[in-house]
Amino acid sequence: MKLKRIHHVAYRCIDAKETVDFYQRILNMEFTMAFAEDRVPSTKEPDPYMHVFLDAGMGNVLAFFELPTKESMGRDENTPAWVQHIAFELGSYQELLDAKSRVEAEGIEVVGPTNHGVFQSIYFFDPNGHRLELVWNNGTEEQLEELKRVAPAMLEEWSRTKKAPRHAAWLHELEFKGDVT
Repeated sequence: MKLKRIHHVAYRCIDAKETVDFYQRILNMEFTMAFAEDRVPSTKEPDPYMHVFLDAGMGNVLAFFELPTKESMGRDENTPAWVQHIAFELGSYQELLDAKSRVEAEGIEVVGPTNHGVFQSIYFFDPNGHRLELVWNNGTEEQLEELKRVAPAMLEEWSRTKKAPRHAAWLHELEFKGDVT
């Protein structure tokens, strides 16, 4: 089997219309499709839903389900809020700064830019409580190749020790260097 790409990623939302409006207004995503059924096609369960699809660029699709008959949505309280997130790539550091200004102008709290060594990020939450990350990649080919090279050894060491391996410690040194552009 050879996977072609991710067809879509689906999350739950509180209000489909509000969610579509947010992603159109804040991230300039195109609303491309909606399905609504009174019965779940895969399980045949009687459960009305609205399923909306947004174009995240380059064939990537982000989808949401509004489930009005289910209990209010929550999140995994055993997982820190910073862990589960959706990350979108931007083309430049200036685009990242412009996005931060745009999101903050909507009254939304933004964390960052945060320097991860080979990319810069900002973070904020959508109206459903999903954490979003906007990223500008600034790593060199050499840095990315080195990260790929050491990844198996890092994973193996982590698997044995559950302590952060030092194979890519240089990334953290890059976090504190001044110029990111």
